[in-house]
Amino acid sequence: MSPRQSRAHSSVSSGRASTRPCTRRTSPKVQTAENLHRRGVIDGVIPLEGIRQVVHRLLRVLVEPNHPDTSTEPALTDVDEVPDIPAWQSVILTRRPERPGIRQLLRHAASAQVPLSGTGEGETDSAVMLSLARFRGVSCVLFGQDRSGQSAAAPMGPGALREARRAMRLADELQLPLVLVIDTLGAALSKEAEERGLAPEIARCLADLVTLQTPTVSVLLGQGTGGGALALLPADRVLCAQHGWLAPLPPEGASAIVHRDTTHAPQMAAAQGIRSRDLLRDGIIDGVIPERHDAADDPIEFLKRVGAAVARELASLADVSADDRYRRRIARFRTLGLPT
Repeated sequence: MSPRQSRAHSSVSSGRASTRPCTRRTSPKVQTAENLHRRGVIDGVIPLEGIRQVVHRLLRVLVEPNHPDTSTEPALTDVDEVPDIPAWQSVILTRRPERPGIRQLLRHAASAQVPLSGTGEGETDSAVMLSLARFRGVSCVLFGQDRSGQSAAAPMGPGALREARRAMRLADELQLPLVLVIDTLGAALSKEAEERGLAPEIARCLADLVTLQTPTVSVLLGQGTGGGALALLPADRVLCAQHGWLAPLPPEGASAIVHRDTTHAPQMAAAQGIRSRDLLRDGIIDGVIPERHDAADDPIEFLKRVGAAVARELASLADVSADDRYRRRIARFRTLGLPT
């Protein structure tokens, strides 16, 4: 091998771009795989000793036949089976810092996962996660809002929704089901977010999700506030954790509009019909995943029930043709909220 070939080989193996002289000035560490990963251009940087393990997990997701395990109990589909507790209590419980989110779901309920990152076009958002995953013998593309990556100071922005649309394209290209996890305190309301296209990205997410050809399942895992939650909602099947909730505005925001204060938030939460029991009654969701009081107190068992519920729904959707799934989905969301 010549010295030039040796340098090129070393550059590729280390995950870094070539270091040969260049007349153009660049900042230190710009032309590296690590920097491209941070910026959402590539999905990850793998050390040589880790490649075999990642390829093995990737093949499990992409090649291994589906053998769904549906032996566990199904989600609750009868309104009377869902505990009748105040909506505000559910809101408070979903805001507990200890409540498990998408990261814990992957850790405790997925048998294989390959994390991905960013839009592939130079944009990434810490408020969301994207992964190839396998739940109880069923492979899927998983995308969701990461409660540990969000805060009032750093809410999800338009880049997060562009990453969601990448997940939809991946599911279509790979012919894998798409699973969406909703768990957000709301999208950014800043001037910058609006100027970067937040509103049109919400609309594009809705359009892409409704028309996607692969099976889709949405899981309302915790908070479901505003357009950031609604953008991931219209799937073939929608599941909700017992204390999960969904509202165009959080109860405090609704209270501020109606009463000019936030002290009426508990009453507004009840009036909005945001809790899982109300969503099931109104046909917005298809099933409720029990929490056995509160998911934060028994997170692993709860997350296993979530993984099992997702696998069960994906297994049932696999027997339905793409045309039938599309027709049912369109019919459902066109009439949602209309008087029966």
